[in-house]
Amino acid sequence: MTQRSAEAQQYHALYRTRLWKQLRLAQLAREPLCWMCDELGVVTTANTVDHRIPHKGDHALFFNPENLASLCPSCHSRHKQRQERGGKVVRYGADGYPV
Repeated sequence: MTQRSAEAQQYHALYRTRLWKQLRLAQLAREPLCWMCDELGVVTTANTVDHRIPHKGDHALFFNPENLASLCPSCHSRHKQRQERGGKVVRYGADGYPV
């Protein structure tokens, strides 16, 4: 059973295309570090490519290299998804204080 909405299930196949796989690798080569961690002064290798503007199946947004950002799994799973759902994102710097 999947937790994706019916809408998300329709466009999830885009992530299996050859073009997406090429864009993903190019993005990670261009920006190998998580941008959210980098803002906090923490060096973390990125392995997830996120869409800055949620594409919701829009091919132009999905395949636009300028709409891509590199994230680590933690930032993508917690901060970015909470932000997209309209929740408040509180991040902490390397010193332990909220940013």
